[in-house]
Amino acid sequence: MGAQDIEYVELYTGDERSVVEYFVSSFGFTRIAESVGDSSHSLLLRQGSIQIVVTAGRGTEGFLEAHGDGVADIAFACDDVNEAFETAVAAGASAIRSEPHTQAVSGLFGAHHTLVARSAGSRLPVGRTWAPLPQSPVRPAGHIRLLDHVAVVVEGGTLAGAADYYTSAFGLPRYSDEYVEIGEQGLDSIVVRSPSGGITFTILEQDQAKKPGQLEGFLARYGGPGVQHLAFGVDDIVSAVRDYGDRGIDFLSTPRAYYDMLVERLPGVRAEIADLRETNVLVDRDEWGYLLQLFTRSPYQRNTMFYELLQRRGARGFGGANIRALYEAVERDGLAAG
Repeated sequence: MGAQDIEYVELYTGDERSVVEYFVSSFGFTRIAESVGDSSHSLLLRQGSIQIVVTAGRGTEGFLEAHGDGVADIAFACDDVNEAFETAVAAGASAIRSEPHTQAVSGLFGAHHTLVARSAGSRLPVGRTWAPLPQSPVRPAGHIRLLDHVAVVVEGGTLAGAADYYTSAFGLPRYSDEYVEIGEQGLDSIVVRSPSGGITFTILEQDQAKKPGQLEGFLARYGGPGVQHLAFGVDDIVSAVRDYGDRGIDFLSTPRAYYDMLVERLPGVRAEIADLRETNVLVDRDEWGYLLQLFTRSPYQRNTMFYELLQRRGARGFGGANIRALYEAVERDGLAAG
């Protein structure tokens, strides 16, 4: 079998202190361990089932020059690492590392994929020496339980090929697809998901037949395809947004008219409209239930990757109406192409 779960996400950064503070002081992650290499340094952060590795120093220079701060590795937990490695290489992946305990292959969006055993146990990333860090007796509470999905932007015309690659190389079958038209622009998406549900990629491309838009702007600023956002699953998004906003997280705003129309579109949330309006939370519904979402502004110098808070009340999709609202919010925020 192929990849099943995301073991960790690794970010490369040129400003380790501010990135770590963003996750720890604002989002409530906990410092778990550190790894010190030859002129490099990594910190392992954890909250709920999410592990994030923040790495700076030697070995990150090429990535940072090309992309700025961003996701360099998404590690996949596999039932059989050797079989997963061989399948990925046979499907066209390049071998990055092939050692007894660390095997890694290329991805299609600036990041590679370290393959690890699903029953890793300690969950400390393999291939490095980790030193546990003392736990602070007082730290901000976290609301985040899991990594719901990873959103990736690819170049126009490559969406289907990218989805097929992750299906054949890592065993992530197509889960859904959706096209959203916004004025003179349009974007297409395909979702691929592991059989366990532990890996979900939403892959996005701009419609090349329409007016250029913000996804092309992302590609220009990032220097090619890359992770656009990480979506963090929470149990109570209104409470999380209020708390994180007080700690300095900067969220995108939503027009007041959105909530006037929401009463008619989704009468089931009528009693919550005041709270949703106050916190700018977006709401959509599919055949299974409701989806509540809100997106941060990018905390990075190039205005590239950002984060999402997401609460599922039964919904299994990704909110077509919310995708439109997000796109429009980013347009208002001045992050569109040229």
